Amino acid sequence: METIIGREEEKKILSDALYSGDAELIAVYGRRRIGKTFLIRNHYGKHIRFELTGIHEAGLKDQLHNFSLALQASMAIPVVPADPANWIDAFSRLSDYLKSLLKKEPVVILFDELPWLCTPRSGFLQAFSHWWNTWASRHSVVKVVICGSAASWIIRNIINDHGGLHNRVTQRIRLLPFTLAETGDFLLHQGVKLDLYQVLQLYMAMGGIPQYLKQIKKGESASQTIDRLCFTKNGMLKTEFGDLYQSLFAHAANHEAIVRVLSKKAKGMTRAEIIGACGFTTGGWTTELFDELEQSGFITQYIPFDRTLRDAVYKLSDEYSLFYLKFIEGARATGAGTWLRLSQTQSYTSWSGFAFEAVCQKHQYAIKQALGIAGVYTEVSAWRYTPKKGETGAQIDLLLDRADHTINLCEMKFARDEFVIDKKYAGELDNKIKVFKEQTKTRKTIFPTLITTYGTKQNIYYTGRVVSELTMEDLFK
Repeated sequence: METIIGREEEKKILSDALYSGDAELIAVYGRRRIGKTFLIRNHYGKHIRFELTGIHEAGLKDQLHNFSLALQASMAIPVVPADPANWIDAFSRLSDYLKSLLKKEPVVILFDELPWLCTPRSGFLQAFSHWWNTWASRHSVVKVVICGSAASWIIRNIINDHGGLHNRVTQRIRLLPFTLAETGDFLLHQGVKLDLYQVLQLYMAMGGIPQYLKQIKKGESASQTIDRLCFTKNGMLKTEFGDLYQSLFAHAANHEAIVRVLSKKAKGMTRAEIIGACGFTTGGWTTELFDELEQSGFITQYIPFDRTLRDAVYKLSDEYSLFYLKFIEGARATGAGTWLRLSQTQSYTSWSGFAFEAVCQKHQYAIKQALGIAGVYTEVSAWRYTPKKGETGAQIDLLLDRADHTINLCEMKFARDEFVIDKKYAGELDNKIKVFKEQTKTRKTIFPTLITTYGTKQNIYYTGRVVSELTMEDLFK
Protein backbone atom coordinates (compact mmCIF):
# COMPACT_ATOMS: atom_id res chain seq x y z
CA MET A 1 0.00 0.00 0.00
CA GLU A 2 1.16 3.54 -0.75
CA THR A 3 1.53 6.17 1.98
CA ILE A 4 -1.44 8.50 2.40
CA ILE A 5 -0.33 12.09 2.97
CA GLY A 6 -2.63 14.15 5.18
CA ARG A 7 -6.33 13.23 5.22
CA GLU A 8 -6.17 12.58 8.97
CA GLU A 9 -9.83 13.32 9.65
CA GLU A 10 -10.94 11.21 6.69
CA LYS A 11 -8.76 8.27 7.72
CA LYS A 12 -10.24 8.34 11.22
CA ILE A 13 -13.79 8.25 9.82
CA LEU A 14 -12.89 5.28 7.63
CA SER A 15 -11.14 3.41 10.46
CA ASP A 16 -14.02 3.95 12.87
CA ALA A 17 -16.50 2.72 10.27
CA LEU A 18 -14.43 -0.38 9.51
CA TYR A 19 -14.71 -1.68 13.07
CA SER A 20 -17.99 -0.07 14.10
CA GLY A 21 -19.83 -3.35 14.56
CA ASP A 22 -22.54 -2.22 12.15
CA ALA A 23 -23.10 -2.36 8.42
CA GLU A 24 -21.89 0.91 6.90
CA LEU A 25 -22.83 2.83 3.75
CA ILE A 26 -20.06 5.39 3.22
CA ALA A 27 -20.34 8.15 0.60
CA VAL A 28 -17.06 9.68 -0.55
CA TYR A 29 -17.25 12.53 -3.05
CA GLY A 30 -15.05 15.25 -4.47
CA ARG A 31 -13.86 16.61 -7.77
CA ARG A 32 -11.92 14.69 -10.42
CA ARG A 33 -8.30 13.77 -9.57
CA ILE A 34 -8.74 14.64 -5.87
CA GLY A 35 -7.66 11.17 -4.65
CA LYS A 36 -10.93 9.49 -3.60
CA THR A 37 -10.09 6.06 -5.00
CA PHE A 38 -6.48 6.30 -3.80
CA LEU A 39 -7.67 7.02 -0.26
CA ILE A 40 -10.11 4.11 -0.14
CA ARG A 41 -7.83 1.57 -1.80
CA ASN A 42 -4.82 2.39 0.32
CA HIS A 43 -6.64 2.77 3.63
CA TYR A 44 -8.87 -0.29 3.32
CA GLY A 45 -6.40 -2.38 1.31
CA LYS A 46 -6.96 -6.14 1.75
CA HIS A 47 -10.45 -5.58 3.19
CA ILE A 48 -11.75 -4.61 -0.29
CA ARG A 49 -13.29 -7.82 -1.62
CA PHE A 50 -15.17 -6.37 -4.60
CA GLU A 51 -14.60 -3.22 -6.64
CA LEU A 52 -16.64 -1.91 -9.56
CA THR A 53 -15.82 1.30 -11.42
CA GLY A 54 -18.42 2.89 -13.67
CA ILE A 55 -17.56 3.58 -17.32
CA HIS A 56 -18.07 7.17 -18.47
CA GLU A 57 -20.92 7.53 -21.00
CA ALA A 58 -21.29 3.75 -21.45
CA GLY A 59 -24.68 2.08 -21.87
CA LEU A 60 -26.35 -0.50 -19.66
CA LYS A 61 -24.99 -3.47 -21.62
CA ASP A 62 -21.38 -2.35 -21.26
CA GLN A 63 -21.82 -1.52 -17.57
CA LEU A 64 -23.23 -4.99 -16.89
CA HIS A 65 -20.36 -6.65 -18.77
CA ASN A 66 -17.97 -4.52 -16.74
CA PHE A 67 -19.66 -5.91 -13.61
CA SER A 68 -18.96 -9.47 -14.82
CA LEU A 69 -15.29 -8.63 -15.35
CA ALA A 70 -15.10 -7.12 -11.84
CA LEU A 71 -16.73 -10.22 -10.36
CA GLN A 72 -14.23 -12.44 -12.21
CA ALA A 73 -11.31 -10.41 -10.81
CA SER A 74 -12.68 -10.58 -7.27
CA MET A 75 -13.37 -14.32 -7.44
CA ALA A 76 -9.99 -14.97 -9.15
CA ILE A 77 -11.53 -17.38 -11.64
CA PRO A 78 -10.25 -17.98 -15.20
CA VAL A 79 -13.58 -17.60 -17.02
CA VAL A 80 -15.69 -14.46 -17.13
CA PRO A 81 -19.20 -15.17 -15.74
CA ALA A 82 -22.13 -14.61 -18.07
CA ASP A 83 -23.37 -11.05 -18.04
CA PRO A 84 -26.31 -10.48 -15.68
CA ALA A 85 -29.67 -9.75 -17.26
CA ASN A 86 -30.14 -6.55 -15.22
CA TRP A 87 -28.90 -4.88 -12.04
CA ILE A 88 -31.22 -6.90 -9.79
CA ASP A 89 -29.58 -10.03 -11.19
CA ALA A 90 -26.11 -8.46 -10.79
CA PHE A 91 -26.59 -7.67 -7.10
CA SER A 92 -27.99 -11.15 -6.49
CA ARG A 93 -24.78 -12.63 -7.90
CA LEU A 94 -22.72 -10.26 -5.79
CA SER A 95 -24.52 -11.42 -2.64
CA ASP A 96 -23.90 -15.06 -3.56
CA TYR A 97 -20.18 -14.38 -3.91
CA LEU A 98 -19.92 -12.38 -0.67
CA LYS A 99 -21.78 -14.90 1.52
CA SER A 100 -18.72 -17.11 1.95
CA LEU A 101 -16.67 -14.10 3.11
CA LEU A 102 -18.97 -13.00 5.93
CA LYS A 103 -16.86 -14.00 8.90
CA LYS A 104 -15.23 -11.82 11.55
CA GLU A 105 -13.14 -9.61 9.29
CA PRO A 106 -14.74 -6.55 7.64
CA VAL A 107 -15.77 -6.94 4.00
CA VAL A 108 -15.47 -3.74 1.95
CA ILE A 109 -17.36 -3.33 -1.34
CA LEU A 110 -16.31 -0.33 -3.43
CA PHE A 111 -18.47 1.24 -6.14
CA ASP A 112 -16.28 3.84 -7.82
CA GLU A 113 -17.71 6.58 -10.07
CA LEU A 114 -21.18 5.42 -9.10
CA PRO A 115 -22.98 8.19 -11.05
CA TRP A 116 -21.62 6.66 -14.27
CA LEU A 117 -23.17 3.30 -13.37
CA CYS A 118 -26.59 4.91 -13.04
CA THR A 119 -27.37 5.21 -16.76
CA PRO A 120 -30.85 6.40 -17.88
CA ARG A 121 -33.61 3.84 -17.36
CA SER A 122 -31.07 1.24 -16.16
CA GLY A 123 -32.72 0.69 -12.78
CA PHE A 124 -29.35 0.79 -11.05
CA LEU A 125 -30.33 2.99 -8.10
CA GLN A 126 -33.50 1.02 -7.43
CA ALA A 127 -31.55 -2.26 -7.51
CA PHE A 128 -28.75 -0.85 -5.38
CA SER A 129 -31.11 0.49 -2.69
CA HIS A 130 -33.03 -2.80 -2.65
CA TRP A 131 -29.77 -4.76 -2.26
CA TRP A 132 -28.61 -2.49 0.57
CA ASN A 133 -31.93 -2.60 2.43
CA THR A 134 -32.60 -6.32 2.07
CA TRP A 135 -29.10 -7.86 2.19
CA ALA A 136 -26.03 -5.67 2.81
CA SER A 137 -27.43 -3.69 5.76
CA ARG A 138 -28.18 -6.93 7.62
CA HIS A 139 -24.53 -7.97 7.88
CA SER A 140 -22.46 -6.05 10.40
CA VAL A 141 -19.13 -6.81 8.69
CA VAL A 142 -20.27 -5.34 5.35
CA LYS A 143 -18.93 -1.87 4.56
CA VAL A 144 -20.16 -0.41 1.26
CA VAL A 145 -18.24 2.58 -0.10
CA ILE A 146 -19.63 4.66 -2.95
CA CYS A 147 -17.45 7.23 -4.69
CA GLY A 148 -18.18 9.87 -7.29
CA SER A 149 -16.63 12.96 -8.82
CA ALA A 150 -20.05 14.46 -9.51
CA ALA A 151 -20.43 15.63 -5.91
CA SER A 152 -23.85 17.23 -6.32
CA TRP A 153 -25.19 14.02 -7.94
CA ILE A 154 -24.09 11.99 -4.91
CA ILE A 155 -25.72 14.48 -2.54
CA ARG A 156 -28.95 14.74 -4.51
CA ASN A 157 -29.46 11.08 -5.41
CA ILE A 158 -27.84 9.25 -2.50
CA ILE A 159 -27.44 11.40 0.62
CA ASN A 160 -30.68 13.39 0.20
CA ASP A 161 -32.66 10.63 -1.51
CA HIS A 162 -36.31 10.46 -0.47
CA GLY A 163 -36.77 6.90 -1.72
CA GLY A 164 -35.10 3.62 -0.82
CA LEU A 165 -31.84 5.25 0.31
CA HIS A 166 -33.44 7.86 2.56
CA ASN A 167 -31.26 8.26 5.68
CA ARG A 168 -29.27 5.14 4.75
CA VAL A 169 -25.82 6.77 4.36
CA THR A 170 -23.97 6.24 7.65
CA GLN A 171 -20.80 8.24 6.88
CA ARG A 172 -20.09 10.97 4.36
CA ILE A 173 -16.69 12.32 3.34
CA ARG A 174 -16.29 15.34 1.09
CA LEU A 175 -12.69 15.15 -0.08
CA LEU A 176 -11.19 18.61 -0.61
CA PRO A 177 -7.88 19.65 -2.23
CA PHE A 178 -4.75 19.55 -0.10
CA THR A 179 -3.98 22.54 2.07
CA LEU A 180 -0.65 24.31 1.60
CA ALA A 181 0.79 22.33 4.51
CA GLU A 182 -0.39 19.02 2.99
CA THR A 183 0.92 20.10 -0.41
CA GLY A 184 4.35 20.78 1.07
CA ASP A 185 4.34 17.38 2.80
CA PHE A 186 3.19 15.65 -0.38
CA LEU A 187 5.96 17.20 -2.47
CA LEU A 188 8.60 16.28 0.12
CA HIS A 189 7.29 12.70 0.08
CA GLN A 190 7.74 12.79 -3.72
CA GLY A 191 11.32 13.95 -3.21
CA VAL A 192 10.56 17.45 -4.51
CA LYS A 193 12.34 20.12 -2.47
CA LEU A 194 11.23 23.69 -3.12
CA ASP A 195 11.08 26.81 -0.96
CA LEU A 196 7.72 28.03 0.32
CA TYR A 197 7.45 30.78 -2.30
CA GLN A 198 7.77 28.27 -5.15
CA VAL A 199 5.31 25.85 -3.55
CA LEU A 200 2.90 28.77 -3.15
CA GLN A 201 3.29 29.68 -6.83
CA LEU A 202 2.54 26.10 -7.87
CA TYR A 203 -0.48 26.03 -5.57
CA MET A 204 -1.79 29.29 -7.03
CA ALA A 205 -1.53 27.80 -10.53
CA MET A 206 -2.88 24.28 -10.00
CA GLY A 207 -4.31 24.11 -6.47
CA GLY A 208 -3.85 21.24 -4.07
CA ILE A 209 -4.99 18.52 -6.48
CA PRO A 210 -2.91 15.38 -5.78
CA GLN A 211 -2.93 14.11 -9.35
CA TYR A 212 -1.61 17.46 -10.62
CA LEU A 213 1.03 17.59 -7.90
CA LYS A 214 2.23 14.11 -8.88
CA GLN A 215 3.40 15.58 -12.18
CA ILE A 216 6.00 17.80 -10.47
CA LYS A 217 9.53 16.49 -11.00
CA LYS A 218 12.59 16.58 -8.78
CA GLY A 219 15.10 19.24 -9.72
CA GLU A 220 12.59 21.47 -11.54
CA SER A 221 11.76 24.98 -10.39
CA ALA A 222 8.15 26.14 -10.16
CA SER A 223 8.59 28.06 -13.43
CA GLN A 224 9.95 25.02 -15.24
CA THR A 225 7.11 22.86 -13.94
CA ILE A 226 4.46 25.35 -15.06
CA ASP A 227 6.13 25.65 -18.48
CA ARG A 228 6.12 21.87 -18.95
CA LEU A 229 2.61 21.16 -17.66
CA CYS A 230 0.82 24.19 -19.10
CA PHE A 231 2.71 25.46 -22.13
CA THR A 232 3.98 22.41 -24.00
CA LYS A 233 2.02 20.37 -26.54
CA ASN A 234 1.67 17.32 -24.31
CA GLY A 235 1.43 19.13 -20.99
CA MET A 236 -1.19 17.55 -18.74
CA LEU A 237 -2.77 20.87 -17.74
CA LYS A 238 -2.86 22.28 -21.26
CA THR A 239 -6.00 20.30 -22.11
CA GLU A 240 -7.34 19.38 -18.68
CA PHE A 241 -9.93 22.17 -18.53
CA GLY A 242 -12.36 20.77 -21.10
CA ASP A 243 -12.02 17.20 -19.84
CA LEU A 244 -12.54 18.34 -16.27
CA TYR A 245 -16.00 19.84 -16.73
CA GLN A 246 -17.19 17.42 -19.41
CA SER A 247 -16.48 14.45 -17.14
CA LEU A 248 -18.40 15.92 -14.22
CA PHE A 249 -21.48 17.61 -15.65
CA ALA A 250 -24.13 16.58 -18.19
CA HIS A 251 -24.43 20.09 -19.63
CA ALA A 252 -20.91 21.31 -19.00
CA ALA A 253 -21.16 24.37 -21.28
CA ASN A 254 -23.44 26.08 -18.74
CA HIS A 255 -21.05 25.34 -15.88
CA GLU A 256 -18.11 26.62 -17.91
CA ALA A 257 -20.03 29.81 -18.69
CA ILE A 258 -20.39 30.61 -14.98
CA VAL A 259 -16.71 29.86 -14.35
CA ARG A 260 -15.64 32.06 -17.27
CA VAL A 261 -17.72 34.98 -16.03
CA LEU A 262 -16.36 34.70 -12.48
CA SER A 263 -12.76 34.45 -13.75
CA LYS A 264 -13.07 38.06 -14.90
CA LYS A 265 -14.47 39.36 -11.61
CA ALA A 266 -11.92 38.98 -8.84
CA LYS A 267 -14.22 40.57 -6.28
CA GLY A 268 -17.03 38.14 -6.96
CA MET A 269 -20.59 38.48 -8.24
CA THR A 270 -24.08 37.94 -6.91
CA ARG A 271 -26.26 35.18 -8.30
CA ALA A 272 -28.37 37.70 -10.22
CA GLU A 273 -25.26 39.32 -11.72
CA ILE A 274 -23.92 35.95 -12.89
CA ILE A 275 -27.25 34.89 -14.40
CA GLY A 276 -27.46 38.19 -16.25
CA ALA A 277 -23.89 38.02 -17.54
CA CYS A 278 -24.39 34.43 -18.77
CA GLY A 279 -27.74 35.17 -20.38
CA PHE A 280 -29.52 32.56 -18.27
CA THR A 281 -33.06 32.70 -16.96
CA THR A 282 -33.81 32.26 -13.28
CA GLY A 283 -35.28 28.98 -12.11
CA GLY A 284 -34.57 25.61 -10.62
CA TRP A 285 -32.10 24.61 -13.30
CA THR A 286 -29.82 27.58 -12.56
CA THR A 287 -29.99 26.80 -8.83
CA GLU A 288 -28.80 23.30 -9.72
CA LEU A 289 -25.89 24.74 -11.74
CA PHE A 290 -24.66 26.81 -8.80
CA ASP A 291 -25.09 23.89 -6.41
CA GLU A 292 -23.16 21.50 -8.67
CA LEU A 293 -20.25 23.91 -9.07
CA GLU A 294 -20.16 24.72 -5.37
CA GLN A 295 -20.35 21.11 -4.19
CA SER A 296 -17.55 20.19 -6.61
CA GLY A 297 -15.37 22.99 -5.21
CA PHE A 298 -15.15 25.24 -8.27
CA ILE A 299 -16.96 28.22 -6.80
CA THR A 300 -17.48 29.39 -3.23
CA GLN A 301 -20.34 31.37 -1.75
CA TYR A 302 -19.61 34.18 0.71
CA ILE A 303 -22.25 35.93 2.77
CA PRO A 304 -21.25 39.58 3.22
CA PHE A 305 -20.78 40.98 6.71
CA ASP A 306 -24.05 41.88 8.41
CA ARG A 307 -26.07 40.56 5.45
CA THR A 308 -28.19 37.49 4.67
CA LEU A 309 -27.98 34.60 2.23
CA ARG A 310 -29.93 36.66 -0.31
CA ASP A 311 -26.93 38.99 -0.61
CA ALA A 312 -24.38 36.19 -1.11
CA VAL A 313 -21.46 36.70 -3.46
CA TYR A 314 -19.88 33.92 -5.49
CA LYS A 315 -16.18 33.71 -6.27
CA LEU A 316 -14.17 31.38 -8.47
CA SER A 317 -12.20 29.22 -6.02
CA ASP A 318 -10.59 26.66 -8.32
CA GLU A 319 -7.00 27.75 -8.89
CA TYR A 320 -6.45 25.73 -12.05
CA SER A 321 -9.59 27.03 -13.79
CA LEU A 322 -8.54 30.62 -13.15
CA PHE A 323 -4.97 29.99 -14.32
CA TYR A 324 -6.16 28.18 -17.44
CA LEU A 325 -8.55 30.93 -18.50
CA LYS A 326 -6.03 33.65 -17.72
CA PHE A 327 -2.91 32.22 -19.32
CA ILE A 328 -3.25 28.80 -21.02
CA GLU A 329 -6.32 29.17 -23.20
CA GLY A 330 -5.33 30.83 -26.44
CA ALA A 331 -1.70 31.23 -25.33
CA ARG A 332 0.65 32.19 -28.15
CA ALA A 333 3.87 31.63 -26.23
CA THR A 334 4.91 28.03 -25.55
CA GLY A 335 7.88 26.06 -24.28
CA ALA A 336 10.74 26.84 -21.93
CA GLY A 337 10.78 30.30 -20.42
CA THR A 338 7.11 31.04 -21.17
CA TRP A 339 6.07 31.47 -17.56
CA LEU A 340 9.06 33.66 -16.73
CA ARG A 341 8.10 36.00 -19.59
CA LEU A 342 4.45 36.04 -18.57
CA SER A 343 5.38 36.78 -14.96
CA GLN A 344 6.69 40.18 -16.05
CA THR A 345 3.31 41.30 -17.42
CA GLN A 346 0.44 43.24 -15.90
CA SER A 347 -1.78 40.18 -16.37
CA TYR A 348 0.49 38.29 -13.98
CA THR A 349 0.25 41.07 -11.40
CA SER A 350 -3.56 41.07 -11.41
CA TRP A 351 -3.76 37.27 -11.42
CA SER A 352 -1.26 36.78 -8.59
CA GLY A 353 -3.18 39.20 -6.37
CA PHE A 354 -6.49 37.46 -7.09
CA ALA A 355 -5.00 33.96 -6.69
CA PHE A 356 -3.24 34.80 -3.42
CA GLU A 357 -6.46 36.19 -1.97
CA ALA A 358 -8.26 32.97 -2.91
CA VAL A 359 -5.54 30.88 -1.24
CA CYS A 360 -5.78 32.95 1.95
CA GLN A 361 -9.56 32.57 2.02
CA LYS A 362 -9.14 28.79 1.83
CA HIS A 363 -6.72 28.82 4.76
CA GLN A 364 -8.89 30.63 7.29
CA TYR A 365 -8.09 28.16 10.05
CA ALA A 366 -4.34 28.64 9.60
CA ILE A 367 -4.86 32.41 9.70
CA LYS A 368 -6.87 32.18 12.91
CA GLN A 369 -4.22 29.96 14.46
CA ALA A 370 -1.47 32.40 13.54
CA LEU A 371 -3.48 35.26 15.06
CA GLY A 372 -4.00 33.26 18.26
CA ILE A 373 -7.78 33.26 17.93
CA ALA A 374 -8.42 29.61 16.94
CA GLY A 375 -10.38 29.16 20.17
CA VAL A 376 -12.48 32.30 19.71
CA TYR A 377 -15.84 31.96 17.96
CA THR A 378 -15.38 33.74 14.65
CA GLU A 379 -17.61 34.39 11.66
CA VAL A 380 -15.72 34.72 8.38
CA SER A 381 -17.15 36.94 5.68
CA ALA A 382 -16.41 39.54 3.03
CA TRP A 383 -17.90 43.01 2.54
CA ARG A 384 -18.29 45.61 -0.16
CA TYR A 385 -20.01 48.94 -0.47
CA THR A 386 -21.14 50.22 -3.84
CA PRO A 387 -21.01 54.02 -3.56
CA LYS A 388 -23.77 56.40 -4.41
CA LYS A 389 -23.03 59.52 -6.38
CA GLY A 390 -20.36 61.58 -4.65
CA GLU A 391 -19.36 58.76 -2.27
CA THR A 392 -16.35 56.46 -2.10
CA GLY A 393 -16.83 52.71 -2.23
CA ALA A 394 -14.86 49.98 -0.45
CA GLN A 395 -14.16 46.26 -0.81
CA ILE A 396 -12.92 43.98 1.97
CA ASP A 397 -12.25 40.39 0.93
CA LEU A 398 -11.70 38.80 4.34
CA LEU A 399 -13.27 39.84 7.64
CA LEU A 400 -12.88 37.87 10.86
CA ASP A 401 -15.80 38.92 13.04
CA ARG A 402 -14.89 37.72 16.53
CA ALA A 403 -17.04 37.08 19.58
CA ASP A 404 -14.58 39.09 21.70
CA HIS A 405 -15.93 42.36 20.23
CA THR A 406 -13.15 42.60 17.64
CA ILE A 407 -12.91 42.42 13.86
CA ASN A 408 -9.75 41.57 11.92
CA LEU A 409 -9.95 43.44 8.63
CA CYS A 410 -7.57 41.41 6.47
CA GLU A 411 -5.67 42.75 3.49
CA MET A 412 -3.87 40.15 1.34
CA LYS A 413 -0.91 41.24 -0.77
CA PHE A 414 1.25 39.03 -2.97
CA ALA A 415 4.77 40.36 -3.59
CA ARG A 416 8.18 39.03 -4.64
CA ASP A 417 9.81 40.81 -1.71
CA GLU A 418 8.74 42.73 1.36
CA PHE A 419 5.48 44.55 0.75
CA VAL A 420 5.78 48.32 1.00
CA ILE A 421 2.92 50.52 2.18
CA ASP A 422 3.14 53.79 0.28
CA LYS A 423 1.13 56.96 0.74
CA LYS A 424 -1.50 55.93 -1.82
CA TYR A 425 -2.15 52.50 -0.31
CA ALA A 426 -2.15 53.94 3.21
CA GLY A 427 -4.96 56.26 2.11
CA GLU A 428 -6.89 53.37 0.57
CA LEU A 429 -6.60 51.33 3.76
CA ASP A 430 -7.73 54.25 5.92
CA ASN A 431 -10.68 54.78 3.59
CA LYS A 432 -11.74 51.14 3.80
CA ILE A 433 -11.86 51.28 7.58
CA LYS A 434 -13.69 54.60 7.56
CA VAL A 435 -16.34 53.51 5.04
CA PHE A 436 -16.78 50.15 6.78
CA LYS A 437 -17.42 51.79 10.14
CA GLU A 438 -19.77 54.38 8.68
CA GLN A 439 -21.86 51.94 6.66
CA THR A 440 -22.03 49.04 9.14
CA LYS A 441 -22.29 51.19 12.27
CA THR A 442 -20.17 48.58 14.04
CA ARG A 443 -18.94 49.35 17.53
CA LYS A 444 -16.34 46.63 17.50
CA THR A 445 -12.61 47.33 17.55
CA ILE A 446 -11.05 47.08 14.10
CA PHE A 447 -7.64 45.39 13.77
CA PRO A 448 -6.14 46.06 10.31
CA THR A 449 -4.32 42.82 9.45
CA LEU A 450 -1.84 42.32 6.59
CA ILE A 451 -1.18 38.90 5.05
CA THR A 452 1.79 38.98 2.67
CA THR A 453 4.39 36.66 1.20
CA TYR A 454 7.56 38.02 2.84
CA GLY A 455 6.22 40.49 5.39
CA THR A 456 5.78 44.25 5.31
CA LYS A 457 8.51 46.85 5.41
CA GLN A 458 8.44 49.06 8.48
CA ASN A 459 7.99 52.70 7.50
CA ILE A 460 5.98 55.78 8.49
CA TYR A 461 2.86 54.40 6.80
CA TYR A 462 3.10 51.05 8.61
CA THR A 463 3.54 52.37 12.14
CA GLY A 464 0.24 52.94 13.92
CA ARG A 465 -1.76 51.59 11.00
CA VAL A 466 -1.17 47.80 10.91
CA VAL A 467 -2.07 45.94 14.10
CA SER A 468 -1.40 42.31 13.03
CA GLU A 469 0.79 40.84 10.32
CA LEU A 470 1.11 37.35 8.84
CA THR A 471 3.32 35.91 6.10
CA MET A 472 2.96 32.97 3.72
CA GLU A 473 4.84 30.85 6.25
CA ASP A 474 1.81 31.07 8.55
CA LEU A 475 -0.40 29.61 5.80
CA PHE A 476 1.74 26.46 5.71
CA LYS A 477 1.09 25.62 9.38
